[in-house]
Amino acid sequence: MQMKHLIIFALVGMVALLGFNLINGNQREKDRESITTSSSTEKASTGVTESDSNNDEKNSSVDITSKPLGEQPKAILDSATTQIEQAQQADQQRLDQSGVQ
Repeated sequence: MQMKHLIIFALVGMVALLGFNLINGNQREKDRESITTSSSTEKASTGVTESDSNNDEKNSSVDITSKPLGEQPKAILDSATTQIEQAQQADQQRLDQSGVQ
């Protein structure tokens, strides 16, 4: 084979690989979009049947991931603090109901 033929063959191969990558990349983006829309639909449908505390946990986790990366640790701590306070209030209510102080 002549060098000219090898160069043409290599260029054709590179163009074919580039086209394959573009098509495959677009398909992956479509798959990601469909996954995110289906997962948000599942969250909406399951949120109706779960208790309010579970909904608060889901909403806070969604809120945390939507915040900028620098604010996420503070949001996680705030969420944990809120959950701890709610648990302490529930314990206090149970103790008050049982009459033990």
